[in-house]
Amino acid sequence: MESELKDLNSKPAKTQQPDPAHDDASSKDDRPLLKPHSSSADNIEELEKKFAAYVRNDVYGTMGRGKLPLKEKILLGIALVTLLPLRVVLGMTVLVVYYLICRVCTLLSAPNQEDEEQEDYAHLGGWRRAVILRSGRFLSRTLLFVVGFYWIKETHKDSSDTQENSKTEGTNQSEDQERPGAIVSNHVSYLDILYHMSSSFPSFVAKRSVAKLPLIGLISKCLGCVFVQRESKSSDFKGVAGAVTDRVLEAHQDKTAPMMMLFPEGTTTNGDFLLPFKTGAFLARAPVLPVILRYPYRRFSPAWDSITGVRHMVFLLCQFVNHMEVTHLPVYYPSEQEKDDPKLYANNVRRLMASEGNLILSDIGLPEKRIYHAALNGLF
Repeated sequence: MESELKDLNSKPAKTQQPDPAHDDASSKDDRPLLKPHSSSADNIEELEKKFAAYVRNDVYGTMGRGKLPLKEKILLGIALVTLLPLRVVLGMTVLVVYYLICRVCTLLSAPNQEDEEQEDYAHLGGWRRAVILRSGRFLSRTLLFVVGFYWIKETHKDSSDTQENSKTEGTNQSEDQERPGAIVSNHVSYLDILYHMSSSFPSFVAKRSVAKLPLIGLISKCLGCVFVQRESKSSDFKGVAGAVTDRVLEAHQDKTAPMMMLFPEGTTTNGDFLLPFKTGAFLARAPVLPVILRYPYRRFSPAWDSITGVRHMVFLLCQFVNHMEVTHLPVYYPSEQEKDDPKLYANNVRRLMASEGNLILSDIGLPEKRIYHAALNGLF
């Protein structure tokens, strides 16, 4: 099934409209980010218009520091002395149990080591890999249950349900049997990782520092994570891109190889927007499986944006119930034109996901996010 999205015009994805009073954040603009003589409330409103993809719209407000109503304070106080300690203990128990399982399964086994920074246990075979995978999926779902995701609504769409429905669909049955090389998903929270671990237990791209963390380090190696130094501006990029491409191709060609899970936006949003895609997941010219995550909420948004990690974790664990909705789109098979142009391939997949997930296309990215966070820190 070729995928050129010629019929997306019948249901175009929403696009964030630029404010005529403000230039795009990525363009050159000598004007100050904030008005020098305006109030804090006016400054915040101005920022939220410019950086809408990163704005928190829940009860807890900007950076989780908004003024709470009395009812919310009472609910939060009750949860702090009941739910929070219980969930912390149960969550740590699940984490330690899985670490011990990984430790036992990797005893006397040498990791697959490509260089000093890249090593993993994802290519273990036999009972070791089976135990790591099955227990990992089960315990990841258990951990989501512990933090309040009791039910997860999942929708699986086939090609007839989506806007992308190629004229050549069904003419190449062998292509329909091809395994995708990577799962691509929008990125809303660190909870995304737990869901994908419970669903397909793929490999991720992670910071090199993750490999050295207690407990998490070994688990990430069992997942087969590709470790990168994100803050580095050296020539390391080609090595990382090459490693990711090789892993995507391997997953596409070998059913026993771990699938790669990539967040092509490169950072999180508030869940209502879809940022421009990086091309790393599409360089291998292999099919991809798009997945859309949404977190409906009433009080606290699970989106990890414009809020510190500790504050986010505390508020999340104090929610009595959390909600998640997942939409699995059909495998996207690139056309020959898309294979030759990774940017076109990435953009078409992005437009499809935005259309099917009712997400707003935004042109801002990580640099604008850092500007927004820096401005907020100056106000609070």
